[in-house]
Amino acid sequence: MGKIHWLGTGLSAIPGLKMLIEKGHSVVVYNRTVDKAIEALSGVNGDYQVVPFSLNAVKQYAIAGDLVVSMLPGNFHVPVAELCLSLDAHFVSSSYISDEMRVLNDAAKEKNLCFVNEVGLDPGIDHSMSHALVEDYKKSSVFSAQNEHFFLSYCGGLSDIPNDFCYKFSWSPLGVLKALMSTSVSIRDGEVYTVTKPWESVELYPLPMPWGEDEFEVYPNRDSLPFIEQYKMDGGLKINQFVRGTLRYKGWKNAWRDIFSEVDSLESSLAEDRLKEISDDLWNKYSYKEDEVDRVILTVELKVEKESQVIWHKQFLMDTLGNDKGSAMAQLVSCSVALAVEVVINQEIPPGVSAAPHQSELVNRWLKQAEEICDHFVLIDHLN
Repeated sequence: MGKIHWLGTGLSAIPGLKMLIEKGHSVVVYNRTVDKAIEALSGVNGDYQVVPFSLNAVKQYAIAGDLVVSMLPGNFHVPVAELCLSLDAHFVSSSYISDEMRVLNDAAKEKNLCFVNEVGLDPGIDHSMSHALVEDYKKSSVFSAQNEHFFLSYCGGLSDIPNDFCYKFSWSPLGVLKALMSTSVSIRDGEVYTVTKPWESVELYPLPMPWGEDEFEVYPNRDSLPFIEQYKMDGGLKINQFVRGTLRYKGWKNAWRDIFSEVDSLESSLAEDRLKEISDDLWNKYSYKEDEVDRVILTVELKVEKESQVIWHKQFLMDTLGNDKGSAMAQLVSCSVALAVEVVINQEIPPGVSAAPHQSELVNRWLKQAEEICDHFVLIDHLN
């Protein structure tokens, strides 16, 4: 395997990038501001160079057999992947697979190239937890497609200590605001459940934390339904509930009520400009300051019932704070990406466009690394 080309050294990139360099990989690091990237990698020893980012620069430095990592904004992923096709290079990103990315699957397979996506935190580690739970359940003596299956997956990037807004921003709030205007699709009571306003579907969600049960607020986001097949819960399984969503501190819905009201009333012609104004105001009031600590909570839960009796119920739960190695979000996202890079280098994943791998050995590798990063990481068997 040739060089690794790591595009972007933003807030969620550095720990995984450092990991690859310190493990002896040869890396070309691309960033719009070279000085910032050099400063971020200060003290790191290894074979790397930093160059100004542009697609032309990637084309100049990358050759066949190399691997390109996109830690850029989402609109860059497909152009970078298309460039990789022309260069005969592999591709890795932490973002969701778009329809435009999926179209590249056949071409990537023909060239024996791996285009691996959804290998960050959410999506990423949540996929590994889901694969592990479903495989465990299917191997159990109680498995039956006719049982009632309840699947929940919630992730939240939070502040260490809740504030009056129940949230802090580590990057532009504009993406969060736009997500509030996006429709979500999930399964509830055995039926497709569509939500156009997330704040109307917020529910309390208790979690078994180390200090005792604690309540958070959760709501569904995006379209959960394609992940039924991805997690191998298709094939006739009777699904009563299937939700992938967002977790927030208790009180978030009330704290954001004025934001929800304004977002709901925006005219489409004025929405973009007004959302930018709201975003700038929120950034000034509620962004992380230097040396402030972030927190990440992720939980994935699979409960199975037969004749209204719970017969199988397990749940992954992790909770961690940022530390001197980086923010919690940066460590979990970028170190997961770094694992995917090594999986491709080691030829452990088939060619084509794919998400976080489902193979048991690789799933366990991702979960082991997450456990090493996290302050609290448990698999709870609620029946034992």
